[in-house]
Amino acid sequence: MADQEFLNEDLDDEKTILFIKNYLPQELKDKFSDDELYYFLDLIDEYYTESGVLDAQPDADGCVEIDLDKVAEFIVKEARKDEMGDYNPEEIFFVVQGEMEYAESLG
Repeated sequence: MADQEFLNEDLDDEKTILFIKNYLPQELKDKFSDDELYYFLDLIDEYYTESGVLDAQPDADGCVEIDLDKVAEFIVKEARKDEMGDYNPEEIFFVVQGEMEYAESLG
């Protein structure tokens, strides 16, 4: 059963990456490799887990407010710390926004 869960997660990540690539503005479409996008996805998950966002109480509409700028800044900081490179927070913002749009499209 655990193997199937990993396969499903990999498939979800692939779909998310594809969505993000299509979501990015034209000038950023070729800027990030798939490996970088997978890395960013891992950091987005890490941010959600560590920031307490996942434990936040939803508002009356069932929504939880997430500051995408803070998520982008977290990715830039972690990428620098992990020696993955220096990224522009404004460009990373589009990746974070694309991931959020994909999650919302799933309902």
